[in-house]
Amino acid sequence: MVLPFFRHCQDGEHRLFSYTGFGSMKIIGLMSGTSADGVDAALVEIKKRESRISVKLVAFTSAAFSQKLQTHILKVCESGTGGEVCDLNVLLGEKFSKAALKLIDLSGLSPNNIHLIGSHGQTLYHHPHPPTPSTLQIGEPSVIAERTGITTIADFRPRDMAAGGEGAPLTPYTHQVLFQHKTKSRLIVNLGGICNVTYVPAKTTQQKIEAFDVGPANMMINSAIRFITNGKKSQDTNGFIATKGSVYEPLLKKLLEHQFLKRRPPKSTGRHEFGDSYVERLLHNARRYGLKNEDFIATLTAFSAKAAAKNQTFLPGPIQELILVGGGTKNKALVKEFFNAFAPTPVRTSEAYGWDSRAVEATAFAVMAYCTIHGIPNNLPSITGAETSVVMGKIIPGRSFYSASR
Repeated sequence: MVLPFFRHCQDGEHRLFSYTGFGSMKIIGLMSGTSADGVDAALVEIKKRESRISVKLVAFTSAAFSQKLQTHILKVCESGTGGEVCDLNVLLGEKFSKAALKLIDLSGLSPNNIHLIGSHGQTLYHHPHPPTPSTLQIGEPSVIAERTGITTIADFRPRDMAAGGEGAPLTPYTHQVLFQHKTKSRLIVNLGGICNVTYVPAKTTQQKIEAFDVGPANMMINSAIRFITNGKKSQDTNGFIATKGSVYEPLLKKLLEHQFLKRRPPKSTGRHEFGDSYVERLLHNARRYGLKNEDFIATLTAFSAKAAAKNQTFLPGPIQELILVGGGTKNKALVKEFFNAFAPTPVRTSEAYGWDSRAVEATAFAVMAYCTIHGIPNNLPSITGAETSVVMGKIIPGRSFYSASR
């Protein structure tokens, strides 16, 4: 049974009470990255043990968007009207709902067995800089709560930004929970549309966790593939095209001079710096100089890894292991570039540690939902730049609210 957090009082009013229980909870995390290629859904069981929580992956699924829908999402990101944003918000709410229900069915459970859903939504715009820092994630959580009947927590980033932070990255706490080692300091590298890193110090050190965006991972590669194929393809599957090409060093050198790479943390980025308009300009210049398409893709792939390596100067200490997570781990050419860029540091994907690399980021939003419902601050001000710790996420009651209030 879903745990209600509303109570029907004797005076007839519904009031919100803090949930103080810390028993085992089954929570679904939903995530669609900046690549807008589909919904990742992870069902996890979270338990609190003394001062720490433990997280166990129960089931995972991914529901791909059609190429038509992906193209539409990316178009709305770049130049959508108010009406298009509103319609897409509801449509994606339905898609997220179906992904959650599919996951529940695959796990052999029913919605009544699930305590919460934590949904990141789909980022349309993220601009954390003055004069008006702003962010927008869509995928209407009211639709998710209504279709599934499960209390849904969403829209995490704005509260951190209201407190003066950049609203990103949001996954470092979960990276620490899943991957912290007793004696080895690790760098967790998330290969989504954007590449972000989390420095997780060894338990035996006094160093603090650090995290920030370092540049693009798949975003520029995917954008270039769409331009080159006139929209027929949206990604370099398995890195096949990059593998056929050679890195063009003059272009790589120019890319590595991007101002974002020189910016000190806290920092986050998105399509406003590495989106379609930027890639289109680069591709136009590459064609002027006769650069082959496969060489252009190979160069962008190398840039993703080199940009991450260049940002090592901002880490608080040395690293003994690199762990890759996210959908980009399926791009063999991209993974190879990370091996080369960080050598001789060992580089592995999270599968080596028992975690599906695609499930890690979705799991992070399940963990954040767990914190929200317990009133636990779930931002890290030292990472996002916020002035204070806050509880992120907006709570949409599921149908258990109505039965509990009677």
